[in-house]
Amino acid sequence: MIDERARSILKTLVERYIAEGSPVGSRALSRWSSLDLSPATIRNVMADLEELRLVTSPHTSAGRVPTPLGYRMFVDSLLTVKPLTQDIQAVLSQHIKQDDPNKVVSNAVDLLSSLSSFAGVITAPKKSASFRQIEFLSLSDRKVLLIIVTPDGDVQNRILITEKKYAQSELTSAANYFNQHFSGLSFREARQRLADELGRISQDISQLMQAAVNAGTESEKNAVDGVLVSGESRLLEVNDLFADMDRLKRMFGMFEQRTELLRLLESSNRAQGVQIFIGGESSLVPMEEMSVISAPYDINGEVVGTLGVIGPTRMAYERLIPIVDITAKLVSSALSDPQ
Repeated sequence: MIDERARSILKTLVERYIAEGSPVGSRALSRWSSLDLSPATIRNVMADLEELRLVTSPHTSAGRVPTPLGYRMFVDSLLTVKPLTQDIQAVLSQHIKQDDPNKVVSNAVDLLSSLSSFAGVITAPKKSASFRQIEFLSLSDRKVLLIIVTPDGDVQNRILITEKKYAQSELTSAANYFNQHFSGLSFREARQRLADELGRISQDISQLMQAAVNAGTESEKNAVDGVLVSGESRLLEVNDLFADMDRLKRMFGMFEQRTELLRLLESSNRAQGVQIFIGGESSLVPMEEMSVISAPYDINGEVVGTLGVIGPTRMAYERLIPIVDITAKLVSSALSDPQ
């Protein structure tokens, strides 16, 4: 805990550092803060803040810069969020509206990047776990191609290794039975219903259907939501990141691998509203110089993904937080059924 005087000085220091990018000295704080304090008094307060690891002095500079812990206190309890301008609200509303879901997602991530001048990121909505129809196609003596068509028209292929050779007429008959009785279900649901109906299906065909639901269930289990990123190259223009090639390599490695990025975004799915990840606080954001502002979005009340902005720790949080928040709300509205 720090007193109100120290909080005010820390708030001013972070705001000036975000705006100017240079270590902030006591004279600048004396000029910019609302407190009537001498530079000497401010130096004493800054020494206390440094002891608490909220600020640090880079190199031999007399000025201070915020640490990740200082940024965390700033965004959690000192930040004054600015309302969005009408121009930005109009741009977001114009480009994120009920339309093709793929356009909603891609437009949102592009807007997040252009409005922030950093990287925009979004996890695509989860694909439907159900299927509209399947087809079987004979490939060789014991290989069968399973073709799965989802309700939204996506086509997935799986190769089945069967215990016997099936004539194409048998494969067609099995597919017709499967589609007639199980269409619209997930493969997990189809597996359960198939278990109840095996007695009415010939053994050979039941084995084929069992192989199909096993393959489909495994497909559902291993499915990974897509992560769309827009504007990674904008980060090359950020001095805080560009000055160190190792930092850039780690950051772009995260973009390429996507696994850590997905884990970070999925952690936001369990929260309500905007989340801010400050660099160095956890393994989710391994770089001290990088921060992520994210928010979940939903379809008809069910959270299906996360969107956000990835940029330097020295970013305009008070401006970007409402942009991420409103974008998430607009995406939720555009993807949900009209009321």
